[in-house]
Amino acid sequence: MKLIVQIPCLNEEETLPATIGDIPRQVPGIDRVEVLVIDDGSTDRTSEVARECGADHVLRFPQNRGLGHAFKAGFDACLRLGADIIINTDGDNQYFGGDIDKLVAPIIDGRADLVIGDRQTGDISHFSPLKRHLQSVGSRVISRLADLSLPDVASGFRAFSRDVAMQLSTFTDFDHTAEHVIESGQKRLAVVSVPIRTNPKLRESRLFSNIGEFVFRSGSISLRAYARYKALKIFALFGAFTFVLGFLLGVRFLYFFFFTEHGMLHVQSLILAAILLLAGFQMFLTGVMADLIATNRSLLEEILHRVRRVELGDSDFEKKA
Repeated sequence: MKLIVQIPCLNEEETLPATIGDIPRQVPGIDRVEVLVIDDGSTDRTSEVARECGADHVLRFPQNRGLGHAFKAGFDACLRLGADIIINTDGDNQYFGGDIDKLVAPIIDGRADLVIGDRQTGDISHFSPLKRHLQSVGSRVISRLADLSLPDVASGFRAFSRDVAMQLSTFTDFDHTAEHVIESGQKRLAVVSVPIRTNPKLRESRLFSNIGEFVFRSGSISLRAYARYKALKIFALFGAFTFVLGFLLGVRFLYFFFFTEHGMLHVQSLILAAILLLAGFQMFLTGVMADLIATNRSLLEEILHRVRRVELGDSDFEKKA
């Protein structure tokens, strides 16, 4: 069984030696451990340092394309290289590589498709109280959207089985963590969380400039990912609210029209009620159309999964042959 640890990097020449040096080359249940560095258009010596530090594979982009793209390219490379399990970690040496065995164990045992390392953010000293609170709230919200229970959704220290790596999609160039959690939950994949350790902080995050930006972008990504699977539910709820509001305004107008002498003074209520009723109905129809599109998308994802298995030699037919 082959394990490949992928490390998306952007200008990590200073921290990459510690990150690669922290990765064990012997893991229980694994025959071979390899390291893949994805250099996302670095302007320093990241690629050279990766090779000097013993990285088995280096994939370099001529310019920066974003974390999501680097992650997806790393997945494709790992699958082509024959990885049975893929570990993703950060190039800033945030995660303790010695805990890789904890991440791969549930997959080896057949208990999980995706394993997420729990940093236990409430105990991380360099996290501010606000960041700890936001991490906790964000994890609860995204877990709810995914129908899962995960204490640290934002953790990038993860293990993926080969089959799951062929199924998950990455549409954002920002952070993939929330997107994959929601997708995994909606696809009813087995997701497990295990406690991990972290290393001392070496630098500030380059993924976002402030907490507000991270919350906004992560929230929009999560909502978009959830809407891909629950579009009808979202549009139906908003449509029902709008329709009921229009209905109540219509009843209000009828009351004034039939039981008072100044009914025509409230004609604006009738106009607004008509607009809201039409808008609510239109939202529901939009939800139906979005649900049909989502169904077709699910079929396309299944076809893509089967095609990738054939391309990579993982089809049931080829295994039996």
